[in-house]
This record gives sequence, structure tokens and C-alpha cells, in this order.
Amino acid sequence: MTWKTLDDMDLAGRIVLVRVDINVPVEDGHVTDATRIERIVPTITDILDAGGMPVLLAHFGRPKGKPNPEMSLRVVLPALQEALGRDVTFMERPSRDALEALPKNSVVLVENTRFSPMEEANDPQMAQFLASLGDVYVNDAFSAAHRAHASTEGVAHLLPSCAGRLMEAELKALEAALGNPERPVVAVVGGAKVSTKLDLLSNLIEKVDTLVIGGGMANTFLAAQGVDVQKSLCEHDLADTARAIAEKAAGTGCEILLPIDVVVATEFKAGAEATTVPAAEVPEGTMILDVGPESVAHVAAAFEGAKTLIWNGPLGAFEIDPFGRGTNAAARKAAELTRAGKLISVAGGGDTVAALNQAEVADDFSYVSTAGGAFLEWMEGKTLPGVAALDQG
Repeated sequence: MTWKTLDDMDLAGRIVLVRVDINVPVEDGHVTDATRIERIVPTITDILDAGGMPVLLAHFGRPKGKPNPEMSLRVVLPALQEALGRDVTFMERPSRDALEALPKNSVVLVENTRFSPMEEANDPQMAQFLASLGDVYVNDAFSAAHRAHASTEGVAHLLPSCAGRLMEAELKALEAALGNPERPVVAVVGGAKVSTKLDLLSNLIEKVDTLVIGGGMANTFLAAQGVDVQKSLCEHDLADTARAIAEKAAGTGCEILLPIDVVVATEFKAGAEATTVPAAEVPEGTMILDVGPESVAHVAAAFEGAKTLIWNGPLGAFEIDPFGRGTNAAARKAAELTRAGKLISVAGGGDTVAALNQAEVADDFSYVSTAGGAFLEWMEGKTLPGVAALDQG
């Protein structure tokens, strides 16, 4: 499926509503990480260059449908102006008249859309109001595309609509990774719990050639094979589910890679005394906190034999040293193959981005998505309302 992009739209003299995600971390009234703001700059610049006036719609925090001064988008204004290198007009209560009274090359930021309960309810009245403000709708917030809200889905049906540059890049990267990928395809799925990723695993084993399972999830699969994982994080009640997933994978020809060796400790804390043991021989009173070097070599070999890699979730408890070594080593291998032009690598999800940043390789991957929930739902094979609502090219 293809979507219209900015290149398909006539923007000259038009007011362009742009749904963006600038829900950035803030401390003491200052933005501490402007990555999401920087990523929307190409879309805003292209709209201005085409003679349009960008009017930015965004949410911030979870105000639960009520105005909350602590969640006002005013806080991001300085960072937004710095990223764009120009002034931005802030509007609490926008109107078509107020927008038309501004100079043609203005950029406008509208107050938090979630200050109204009608936003998350996708109320047709709010969608109509938003549509009355502009002539064209652009969605550049893939990270909010799994929500059917008035500003992400409702308004898209009421105006000529398209994907912004960030959304376009995201959709292209995802299409290259799962829609029509170069094979073989390897997926890395890590994280704490199998229960949160059941849909994901079920979808991937039908789409990929090799599935690497790491993190706490791997413990559940090991336990399902009869391994005593001792004090490790493990969902023992999902043993049957893990076995059913493994059986389904065997039927589809998808190879599942579980840890061969693991790093264990008696407690989960920085600098804890850690030892590497075979995965089937976890010592009494210890817990699995990372994959061992043999497992990493096994994963690296899978990467070397692949053309496409999709990554969601760390292989171990990477936040605390020394339990990030497995994830770091695997990430560096993927980055090395990507740099050499041998691998298309797409990664996403909050913990994944943090892990790749820690390994200092995020910039080397083909594409890193900052869209947590939307990235996960896309990997699960679900239709994202904010994408489905866009005019198709």
C-alpha cells in the first residue's frame, strides 16, 4: 500500500495542519532530549518552501481531557524555535480567522490536543473543528498512528491528507523490513515478558526466517523446554504457550534461536558478581541476566547469513553493567554489517533505542524508529488507524 506524500500535494497559499509527535522529556521546564523535535524539521521546512503555512497539532503527557498548565506545549516552544531557526506562534485557541491574519510564512503550534476529552474519543465534532482550520492534513506522527484520535485519524477523512517526511521514511523502512523484505530475514525479540509480545511472536514466525529470543522472554522458553531457570524472571504459566509458539515456528520453517550460554548472578545490581554458564545449567539461587559469548556468536552468525534484520527488545538486563554486554556485542555486529552494506537493519521500541544508544550504534542502523507502541503494533501485523486514514497514492 502506498500513501500520498508532501510531493503529491499543492501546498502554495494553503494552511497545512501537521500532526507531529513532540512529546519530549522535560526537566525543570527545559527539554532534555529534542530528538523528536529535530525529526519533524524536514516536513515543516518543505511545507514552508512549497508556500504553505504549517500549523502543528500535538499532544504532551496525559492530561486526561482537561487543561493542565503542567502539560502545556508552551514548554517545547524554545526547543522548537531553536530546531527550526525561526519564531513559532503559539495558539491556545486557534481559529481560521486568527491563522489567516498571520504572515504567510508563519509556523504555528497549537496547544495540547489532549486538553479536550474529544481528542482521545475521536469525536467527530473535534475532527470537524480541526478540519475547519486548514486546507490540507499531514500526519508526521507515526508514533501516534496506532491511536484513532481526532487529530490522528478523524481529521484525515475530512481534508486532502498525506504522510509527512518522517512518516514517509518510517513507512518505507517498515515496508523494506517486513512488507517486502530481502531474505533471509532475522528478527530479534527481547524484553521481560512473553505475555506482552504474544501477537508479535505469532506474526513474526510467519514472516521471518530466524527468530532470536532474548531477555526475560527467553527464560520462559527455556523453562518450557525443561530447564530449571532458578530465580530468573520467568512466566512459568506460559510454558504451554511457549511450546505452541515453538511448534508453530517449526511448521512455518522459522528457526528459533534461544541462548546457549547465559550470564547469571545472585542479585540484580550494578557490579554484581557474574558468571557464565551453559543455559541448561543455571546454578541454584542465581538468575539469568544476560546472554553469554557463545549465544552472541550464534546470533552474529545468524546476522551474517541474513539480508534484513528487525530488532525489538534487548537480549539482557542492559541497563545495569555488566549485563548489557550481550546486547552491545550483538548490536555492534548488526551495525558493522549494515555499514558494510550487507544488512538492512530496522529497530524500534523505547528499550531498544536506549540499548542501541548505549552501544553507540543507533546511527549505524538503516532505520531506528522512536515510535514505541506504533512500531510494536505494526510488527504485530495490525492496521494502524492513523496510517489507514491517509489518502492513498
